[in-house]
Amino acid sequence: MPPAFVASLSTDQVAAFAQLARQGSLRAAAQTLLISEQGLRSRLLALENRLGVELYHKSRGPRRRTPLTPQGQQFLPQAEAFLDRAAQLCGLFREHHEPQELHVVASQYLIAYLLIDAVRRFHRAFPQIRVRLSARTEHEIEETLLEALDICFGVAAPYEPSPELVYRHLFSMNWSLIVPPHHPLAGKRSLRLADVVRYPLIMYERGSTGRQHVAEAFQRRDLAPHFELEATNTDLIVRMVEAGLGIAIVPLHPSGAVTRSRRVVVRDLGRQVRPIDSGILLRRGEQPSDAALKLLNFLGAHSAQHKSISSP
Repeated sequence: MPPAFVASLSTDQVAAFAQLARQGSLRAAAQTLLISEQGLRSRLLALENRLGVELYHKSRGPRRRTPLTPQGQQFLPQAEAFLDRAAQLCGLFREHHEPQELHVVASQYLIAYLLIDAVRRFHRAFPQIRVRLSARTEHEIEETLLEALDICFGVAAPYEPSPELVYRHLFSMNWSLIVPPHHPLAGKRSLRLADVVRYPLIMYERGSTGRQHVAEAFQRRDLAPHFELEATNTDLIVRMVEAGLGIAIVPLHPSGAVTRSRRVVVRDLGRQVRPIDSGILLRRGEQPSDAALKLLNFLGAHSAQHKSISSP
């Protein structure tokens, strides 16, 4: 039996709280909702009175990553779910549903060689859900997820994910050496990192997951490679190797799309460099919307299909 009396919460009050969490300040949240700051404060005060807790910090002080109190952070995923459910109820009897938009951040590599194809297929299956992709480095992806709550999730290869994020594995990539066709290592069948260390390497930029993996592999063997050039992504590194600017150690997607049609020689390095894991990053404790869940499940299935097609 439902209770005889249910405390009321208005969507305006909960939306005011959610926007404060997303925007990080009262002024920005009020501008987004097209109301005055005083109007926003009134909605938040009414919500706090109804819940009996303080949801955000009122006093000015040291700059915080979030204006929310611990109780506010606990309430946030429930508030987002409340607003999602309210939106579903409002659209329950509409003949034509308005398009939904999901904003996803990912590395340039994964956008180019995984997500473009996956999102194209997803649009065919779910035409009412639009996916917006933004390219970031791994470190920027984690920062963006923690600071911008309008981002649904990230797709990345994190070295050590933040404890505030949950990682869902999609696939792993082993590492290969790529060299120009006439390089001395091009015809060598069995390669060790000790064979590679004498040649100048084109390396990923500092702070990237790829650089950490490769540097760690050399350090474990007490080897000191010479990093000649740096690049921001794998595609650029492959082009630089093709141009004869050096050799490189890179993780290659099982599809082979990265080096296809490039004049380079690829040599597998086995497990000498720890495989690089790629997957989904979600904010811990947050329940994804129905639209986001559809995309998450689709990416999981798409990745599994890609691996089965690419397996020998």
